[in-house]
Amino acid sequence: MTSGLPISSAPQTVQITCPNCRQPYQTQVFSLVDVTQHPELKRALMAGQINVAVCPNCGFVSMLGTPLAYHDAAKQLFLVYIPSELGLPAEMQERFIGDVTTLSMQSLPEQASKSHLLTPRRFLSMASLIDAVLDAEGISKEVREQQRRVVELISQLAEALPDQAGFKQLVDANRAAFNEEFFGMLGAYIQASAREQRSETAQVLALLQQRLAEVLGIDLEAGDEMDSETGGDELELNEVLQRIEEAPDERLAAELAEVRPYLDYSFFQAWTTRIEALQQEGDTAAAERLTQRRQQILELVEQMDREAQAMFEAGATTLEEVLQADDTRAALQGLGDRLDEAFMMVLSANIAAAERTGQSEVAARLQALGQLAFEVLQENMTPEERLINELLAAETPRDSQRTLRNNAALVTPEFVTQLNELADDQEQRGTQAIAEQLRRLAREASAMLF
Repeated sequence: MTSGLPISSAPQTVQITCPNCRQPYQTQVFSLVDVTQHPELKRALMAGQINVAVCPNCGFVSMLGTPLAYHDAAKQLFLVYIPSELGLPAEMQERFIGDVTTLSMQSLPEQASKSHLLTPRRFLSMASLIDAVLDAEGISKEVREQQRRVVELISQLAEALPDQAGFKQLVDANRAAFNEEFFGMLGAYIQASAREQRSETAQVLALLQQRLAEVLGIDLEAGDEMDSETGGDELELNEVLQRIEEAPDERLAAELAEVRPYLDYSFFQAWTTRIEALQQEGDTAAAERLTQRRQQILELVEQMDREAQAMFEAGATTLEEVLQADDTRAALQGLGDRLDEAFMMVLSANIAAAERTGQSEVAARLQALGQLAFEVLQENMTPEERLINELLAAETPRDSQRTLRNNAALVTPEFVTQLNELADDQEQRGTQAIAEQLRRLAREASAMLF
């Protein structure tokens, strides 16, 4: 795909259609990753979080085939990736390179060296571009191969989550791999997913982290076997600590749901450090309050993870039931509420596993099942639910307002209540961006009633 967007160092919001379930949704696309201006983007690129979209409906991961430039003035790097599958004419490629070159030059001080911008290195694959970045960082090919093995292991573990015995067997077979580097990369992926509002992905990875801690016997509070960087940078960690410390009891569960990906080893280690500091200062009342709050957090997190585990297991059981049915459509139609997010996420994980292991026929069958499941979901929706999906998929607020006006007959007090209830649910799940979008829609729909 080509974005057709103005070149910018900031991400642009575009609407795409999921190739798995055909659901339209919005995602962010980068045309220029300028780590001179935004150094945090380097880690996101290395973690595979740039120009990757995750369908909010079925969890399917799509690599966005769009031109991308990478600029690091400190290392005199100017790299350009133009996917070969796009088949872009030479003049369009040159226009893109010219635009990103101009933008990168404008971002540098007048006296700064700009010669590297005149000779960009071109790449036909994102992997080769990332290799060039790692070469500039002095990271050897051996280290890069080790990092790729870690990524592959994380994917295998995430897919094995619904199967407790299989998960433990996989962990036991790879115990030597669970070192600081592994947990550091896992923590980076969790943080990146949380920052980009991919709550389902973040939840899966956070559950994986928790399950690994249980199987490996790692102490969440002490975090002795974890690197202190795992939980993200210090500013983010301190913000999360303050937010959870100040949350009223009645809001604690909702706040924890929103920041669940951050509740890792570093979080509990920092919380314990605060308690010890208060005890040394003689503030026993405050130390006791934080100790009690820590116990509340642990209990609520354990409950959330049990619920997530149960959700995955139920989804796996349902998928097996449908695959064994003689009439697939009838089986899907008979699922009722069990045709839910858990089912679609497990289905997506199985598709990814089949594709990665070269089982093309299995992958094709599962993809067809996903399309059929989406059709059944659409059939089961009420007109109001279909309208809500259409509103959420709108490219701009003006488009959603137009859609509301075109469906004025469905805009009732009950519809407004439904929007607000969905917003409450999204807040509980930690998807704040969707919750805010639903509340905006509720306000606009409510205004139409008067």
